[in-house]
Formats: sequence, C-alpha cells, structure tokens
Amino acid sequence: MTQNKTQLDVDADGVLTFLQITDTHLFGKPEGELLGVNTRDSFLAVMGEVAAQKRPIQAVLATGDISQDHSAESYALFAEQMQNLTEPCFWLPGNHDFQPAMNAAFEQAGIAAAKQLVSEYWQVILLDTQVMGVPHGQLSTAQLEMLKAALDEYPDKYALVLLHHHAIPAGCAWLDQHDLKNADELFDLLGQYQQVKGLLCGHIHQEMDQQYDQLRLLATPSTCIQFKPQSDEFALDKKGPGWRYLALLPSGKIDTQVHRLNGAFYSGDADATGY
Repeated sequence: MTQNKTQLDVDADGVLTFLQITDTHLFGKPEGELLGVNTRDSFLAVMGEVAAQKRPIQAVLATGDISQDHSAESYALFAEQMQNLTEPCFWLPGNHDFQPAMNAAFEQAGIAAAKQLVSEYWQVILLDTQVMGVPHGQLSTAQLEMLKAALDEYPDKYALVLLHHHAIPAGCAWLDQHDLKNADELFDLLGQYQQVKGLLCGHIHQEMDQQYDQLRLLATPSTCIQFKPQSDEFALDKKGPGWRYLALLPSGKIDTQVHRLNGAFYSGDADATGY
C-alpha cells in the first residue's frame, strides 16, 4: 500500500463512521481570539463533548483551516487532541493553513498523510484546494488527476470526496467570492463516476446539505465562529461551534448529523465586518 493510501475497517454492520472537525482557526498562544472567540477554548470544548458522546468512529476527518496564525504551536495543539483519540486522523489544508508547519507538526505527531482511504464498500478521497495567499480555492491538474486515478482504481466502491472550499454557492455573497474557482471542472469529472455519492467541505462556517445530480453536498460548522447564512455582507451567526458525524452505509447511503455546543458562549463580536 502506498503512503498516500490506507485501509480502514468497517464495523460489524459494514458501516464506516467518521467524525468531521473543521475550521478550528487555532493560535499558538492560549489567549488567541478570532472575532471575540477564543478558538482554543471552543475547540477543546468541542473535543470534550465528542469524548463525552462516546460515539464509535473509524477515523477523524479534518477539513482545513486548522491554524489561524501559521504557528507550529497551533498545529501541535490540534495534533495533541487527535493523539488523545484511539482512532486515526486524516486531513487536508485550508486557505488559512501553512503547509510546511502543518506537515512538520502532523508528521512529528504520527498523524497520517494518507489522502485515499479505502474500505470494504467505500473510498474517501481528500483533495488540496489551497491557492497560497488567497482565500479562494482551485484544484490543480495534479489533484484532478489523483482524483480520477482513485476513482478508476475502485469502480466498484462508493466514493466520498473531501475538500476545503465549497463547490456550489452557499448563499452568502461575500463568502461565495471565495469558493472553488474550477468547480465546473470538478463536477464534469465527478459526473463520469456514478459511484461518487458525496462532496464534503468546510470553509463556510455553516451547515449545508444539498443535492446536486447524484451528489450530496455537505458543509460543516466551524469549531469556533459561525458565519450567518444568506448574508450578502459579512455577518456572524449566534449558533454554537459544531462538528459532524458521517456514517457511510454498505448501500451507498450517507447518514449524517451535525452537533453543536451552546452558542451563547461562542457567538463572537456581533459588530465584526470581516476577518
């Protein structure tokens, strides 16, 4: 098995279950805040609730924007929390991440670099949409070729594709400027593979669950601040930090739920006009 690929076992019912954590925006210093929310505190509160729920999973999926300040310490904090779990963590970068520091910290912590996760009925493919220095996303030719090769390799397995940026409009004018710029190219490719059942992202700091052809398009709340849905101008939502569970069933169905903390403690600066 190549370094880029790993095998995951399913549970007794043939189900593959994941915890998705996204957009933690951590700082190296404990007092680091993003628009009035201490992102370390909110992340640790989410992980505490996850631990209390004791829900069986096969792995964690981290879909980018792990760090806000590019520091080695912020990535080490995330890695430490992942090491507290018995299940492996798989990850991809977001537009805020600094990949040299991210790679170094995660490699040191023993967090797998695999981007193709293969199980009995499904495969999960993690893509890199980062364009260094800008907030929008783009899939390189190499990433699209990797996706195509993975789908060609397992035509008999259902597929879930992960990326940081959203591929269809979220309904927020200010945020939709920072989407995946070659989404049409991605959808043209995925349309050739009917076994692809879902596209999962972070980035938009809000929940999304829409159908696009055969694809279920999902986005998951951040573990810190939330962006207010359907806002033309930048605005924060009062909903709490969130995370998602996904169960990939042998039938090809995706069973998924978003969970949140109480929003009152993490609603952020209501007068914020950007970040």
